[in-house]
Amino acid sequence: MVKSGININTNVVVTGLGIISSIGNSLNECVHSLRNEQTGIRPIQHLNSIHKNDFVAGEIPLSNKELAKYIDNFDDLPRTTLLALIAAREALESAKFNSFNSGRNGIILGTTVGGMDKTERSYLKGIHPTEYIPSHHCGFTTSYISKHFGIRHYSNTISTACSSAANAIMLGARMIKNNLLDTVLVGGSDSLSLFTFNGFRSLMILDQEPCKPFSDDRKGLNLGEGAAFLFMESSESAKQRGIEELCEVTGYGNCNDAFHQTASSPDGRGPYKAMNTAIKISKISEKEIDYINVHGTGTDNNDLTEAIALKNIFREEMPDFSSTKSFTGHCLGAAGAIEAVFSATSILYNELYSNLRFSKPIGNYNLVPVTKYHKKQVNNVLSNSFGFGGCDTSLLFSKPAL
Repeated sequence: MVKSGININTNVVVTGLGIISSIGNSLNECVHSLRNEQTGIRPIQHLNSIHKNDFVAGEIPLSNKELAKYIDNFDDLPRTTLLALIAAREALESAKFNSFNSGRNGIILGTTVGGMDKTERSYLKGIHPTEYIPSHHCGFTTSYISKHFGIRHYSNTISTACSSAANAIMLGARMIKNNLLDTVLVGGSDSLSLFTFNGFRSLMILDQEPCKPFSDDRKGLNLGEGAAFLFMESSESAKQRGIEELCEVTGYGNCNDAFHQTASSPDGRGPYKAMNTAIKISKISEKEIDYINVHGTGTDNNDLTEAIALKNIFREEMPDFSSTKSFTGHCLGAAGAIEAVFSATSILYNELYSNLRFSKPIGNYNLVPVTKYHKKQVNNVLSNSFGFGGCDTSLLFSKPAL
């Protein structure tokens, strides 16, 4: 019988990474783009919207049939599921984990779009009022991946807007810490759909040009799509398997400021509490944080409230920071996982990524992000994901303990 309870001696480590985004179809391709400052924000090709010529997005330049070539089979799956399968497989291969037949293993996926794209295709073809589309709900992708890889012990789906994948990572870390799981595949996947594209368009927060996060002349966000997974396990499990520890999950914090359905609280209360909690749990000081992968969407409200929260925590000793959404666009429910992977590679390779297209600090806050890729010793990285409804999450990753 499994004995639950927090094991203070257990470190939660990341041993596998997998990703597909508009800047690459694998981890190596994405890192290459980050290092060479090659953005994935471009004219829309595959999303069939009458407004697509008015905007740019972080769209993966592959059709569903082309994506299917990256996996073993193709059952007319939703794009979200295809992306998740590609990223999940890379994460498992990276972790050298090929069997879920024994042990307490699980999967936790964050998503907001679910199988929306397939539902839209069915709708446009004309469906019967009583037709049931099983792939529509957010849990379909999780269930499909569980079955595909044989994950039987635990399966869960989280949908908390833009913090979905970050919350999946946080839950996975807590379950390992509480002796409920030995290993867990955590991440997020979302694809572009007409519903989300036109929904954000109606909010009038889409930039018609590549976005400018944390710049005073920012005009809005670019939507993106992609999937990313981290394979996490206890340090004991990693040692038993003889696998390299890429980084450690040392802190996490979540809160809900409940200020507005789509806007952050103007005083930055939610982001402040999320970051502060993650730092406290990690037991490191603010001065030890080397880099922050900020939420940084490029919208007026979001960047301003995050700036306020950052100043309230770090005062005049602001760590290096940047928004990698300037490369990928905002990948919604997958954003937290994609940016967690970039946080892990920042630690793994000791490097900082550029905040593209930045020109001038916001107001009087004098916050200047990293504007050029460069090498630097990176031991601790804070990754922020702040969602609609004020559901805010921060994760803290660190170099593995020696």
